[in-house]
Amino acid sequence: MKKNVLIVGTGTIGEPLIGLLADYRKKINIGDVYFHKRTPLVDEIAKVNSLSRRGAKLAVDEESKGKFQALGHEPILNFKKALALADVVIDCTPSGNDNKEKFYLPLLGTDKEKLFIAQGSEKNFGIPYAYGINDKALQKDNSGFVQVVSCNTHNIASLIETLSSGNFYNVIRGDFTCIRRANDISQNGSFIASPEVGTHKSGLFGTHHAKDAYDLFATLGKHPDIFSSALKVNTQYMHIIRYNIEIKGSATEEDILDKFINNKFIAVTHKNLANKVFSFGRDHGYYGRIFNHTVVAIDSLSAKSYHGNTKVSGFCFTPQDGNSLLSSIAATLQFLHGDKYIEYMKVFDTYLFQQI
Repeated sequence: MKKNVLIVGTGTIGEPLIGLLADYRKKINIGDVYFHKRTPLVDEIAKVNSLSRRGAKLAVDEESKGKFQALGHEPILNFKKALALADVVIDCTPSGNDNKEKFYLPLLGTDKEKLFIAQGSEKNFGIPYAYGINDKALQKDNSGFVQVVSCNTHNIASLIETLSSGNFYNVIRGDFTCIRRANDISQNGSFIASPEVGTHKSGLFGTHHAKDAYDLFATLGKHPDIFSSALKVNTQYMHIIRYNIEIKGSATEEDILDKFINNKFIAVTHKNLANKVFSFGRDHGYYGRIFNHTVVAIDSLSAKSYHGNTKVSGFCFTPQDGNSLLSSIAATLQFLHGDKYIEYMKVFDTYLFQQI
């Protein structure tokens, strides 16, 4: 019997995830795709109708059912019923930890085994996970709770993993500056008038970006020496990371570029403008997204010898929520299909670009 998936929330991450799972439902061998929307909004009628046409089934709170019907929607079931039927629940709201206490924990120990997944902002929801980075740790975990790490954490971790060349401790230390876009193009608020520098509140790690990457690697018993800073700039396009990573031994820029090119999760580009990279994703990505962990700007790459080691520096673009979407699906399929999830995930390889 095929297993069901419930996505909670229809925002920046929830909306494309619902459409993606509904569109690929048969190819990845899952059952029904439910989505829960809490608030009926007149300006989101078209969005809900589009998701429903793709085959996703609307679940609402019982007390809101009449309001959804007044907008022309026909909810298939209520939220509690969807929770009961779902084998995997993917929470895409900023209230994942609150929902865990209120709705998800009470469901543990029932006859039906379930997996609950939350997104990057929900620290300590469950084991941190990034597809292609710590799959071995996910496979061993049986807590029932997974936190898909943020898009910038995917980026930092992928750079470290790639430059380790199969031996994690080839990476001596790393320093990262996260140049963050102000808000997503789908969001109304949080835009800023000018660049805003962040503070270093995470002790030895600077900002939470390095701490989150450290915690991700810690699930594998690895403990990198990394530090991060952050600033926000007045654009809606993409995050950019300036990286400075010291690795053991001598390596040329050609050597480093080959490592990036040979990692299917990394795309490289000769484009130096964020809007150009973003536009490529809009035109050629699925749902307008780039699913790669990172997009490395080739022209910015530098590799310099330093006391017998190599300092690798440059800039790379973070594909917003695309990498998080892919990790949410990978965690879902690993739970539903076991080791076979690797084969099912190959369906999405066509959206992992080598060059942008």
